[in-house]
Amino acid sequence: MNFYFQAAKTLDRLDAKQGSIKGTLATLPEKDRKRTAALVIETLKYKAVLTDVVVASKLLKEEKKITTLNLALVLVHDLLLSNGIEAGDGPIKAAILRHKTRLHSEFQRLKIKRGAKSNQELAQPEDPRAVKIPRYVRVNTLLWTAEEAIQSFISRGFTPSESLRASLYSPFRKEFAQDQHVPNLFLFSSQTQFQEDPAYKAGKLILQDKASCFPALVLAPPSSDDGAVIDATAAPGNKTSHLSALMKGKGRLFAFERDQKRFSTLQGMLRKAGCKNVETINADFLSVSPDDKKYAAVTHILLDPSCSGSGIVNRLDYLLEREDENEAVDTERLNKLSGFQLSMIRHAMKFPGVVKIAYSTCSIHAAENERVVCQALNSEEAQASNYKLAPKEMVLPDWPRRGIPEEMDDAEQAPSVIRCRPGDDATNGFFVACFIKSEQREIRDIGANTEKRKAQSGLDDTHEDVTPARNDNADGKRKEKGKKRRRTS
Repeated sequence: MNFYFQAAKTLDRLDAKQGSIKGTLATLPEKDRKRTAALVIETLKYKAVLTDVVVASKLLKEEKKITTLNLALVLVHDLLLSNGIEAGDGPIKAAILRHKTRLHSEFQRLKIKRGAKSNQELAQPEDPRAVKIPRYVRVNTLLWTAEEAIQSFISRGFTPSESLRASLYSPFRKEFAQDQHVPNLFLFSSQTQFQEDPAYKAGKLILQDKASCFPALVLAPPSSDDGAVIDATAAPGNKTSHLSALMKGKGRLFAFERDQKRFSTLQGMLRKAGCKNVETINADFLSVSPDDKKYAAVTHILLDPSCSGSGIVNRLDYLLEREDENEAVDTERLNKLSGFQLSMIRHAMKFPGVVKIAYSTCSIHAAENERVVCQALNSEEAQASNYKLAPKEMVLPDWPRRGIPEEMDDAEQAPSVIRCRPGDDATNGFFVACFIKSEQREIRDIGANTEKRKAQSGLDDTHEDVTPARNDNADGKRKEKGKKRRRTS
């Protein structure tokens, strides 16, 4: 019976929005994880129907031993839709069996009412956006090369393709393609499974959504022996392992995670991925002093703080009740999240040696995205350290979907940030912004202008007259502000 208690508690956590289905299931004891995960997922598929059956049968009113709805749901699921309750005799099992006839009767009545010819027709339909998102597989270049991975894919019977668009809707076509924006990222049909693949088990392949690869790519961490980087909220470790790979395993990467269970998951993931330049730290990033000498050499920080998760569209979370772009949002919750997100950015800006900060969320709400960015730019920390948004050419310039102009204080800054629309962009919903210290931008602009003039004139360095880039605001004129920001996301 402990198995059912564990499944019910897992459903309680999901109801409380304490994480995604995949993330929550990952915290279960490994011994029973597969069995418990299967019951949780199947119960969620039929949750609406099972709830109606439990209510109609008055099970919870008449049986005090069954203390929660979720406990009733997992037990009734196995009674009606599986091979029966897999537990020894006891008071809880007996309570369910006393209502066996009534439960079967209510289930059949509901089936007829909904015109379902099979039990499968009662299951919650999949999110139609999920099929638009390929199975993304990132090659872990710490352990092998993209060329070796391609040969491995071919040996498994997959055929290289220039485009996977047709294959997305044909799960039985074994094709793969290389992503056009993210190096070492490959696309497969959405139904392709890698969990049992030897390369995945060995840490050579990382299952990571395309948009989730953007933050590390935008941060562009140094790949030198003296490089130092912070991943402020590292678990479960996909972005951390990506950073480590981009750093070519060199330098030092400090990975923070405050939750003990998630910290253990992070350590296991990084160990498997061969991330030898990472130091994992079981602590809250906000509790770390920016003046700590240990982090004096840090120049780059990745921030992917907790968010509403409203952009997530995966193969499991369609089973959860999530906010839609057009539905009313929990303003109080968004305010709390955005306050936390802003505090993370402001804290990162206090580190004296840092010159670049990548901020990301898997949210569709402007309250967590453009508005947080604007507040950060107006903060004391940003003003004191001269932080500005990195220009578009430094933030995946080829990615078409950018920020919402109406949500920015300056509409002209919208192209500097990235947005991904769930499903439509063949990714989950995502947002990325990059803050840089203004002197870094000026140095880059001077260098770019110098190279341009050299190319035009053919002069060498000794003849080049290097002058700072012109400040467009030097004449005292302000850029026109963006339209008034909407109050809804």
